[in-house]
Amino acid sequence: MSMLTPRPTSAVLPAADPEVSDRPQRRTFSTADKLRILEEVDRARPGDIGAILRREGLYSSNVGRWRRQRDAGLLRGLAPAKPGPKSPPAQPHKTDLDRLERENARLRDQLARAEAVIELQKKVAQLLETSLGSADRSERR
Repeated sequence: MSMLTPRPTSAVLPAADPEVSDRPQRRTFSTADKLRILEEVDRARPGDIGAILRREGLYSSNVGRWRRQRDAGLLRGLAPAKPGPKSPPAQPHKTDLDRLERENARLRDQLARAEAVIELQKKVAQLLETSLGSADRSERR
């Protein structure tokens, strides 16, 4: 009798298919690519523009959008920009200080109103005492 021996199993998983990605990625074109394609399309005869678009895998709307961007100056490339004014250094305590100053002003206003009410109550009490005191005197006579 012959014994069947189990075949050794490979621990290596089959490689993923390089042609199919899990998540499709949108194509992006660099500024240099856009300008190169625009220049080529601008130089081409009307019948050759379709061949360029097919070769690059583009729609005519892409070329139109890129032309508008170029005309607006958005495709100037990555030329270094002039440095602007430096932003002031971050002051983390400034926001706390501003908040506390607002709260302090609110509390001062509230205190002033409370003191005015207390003064009014004192005057009302004095008027009532004098009116009650004079009423008591008139009853005694």
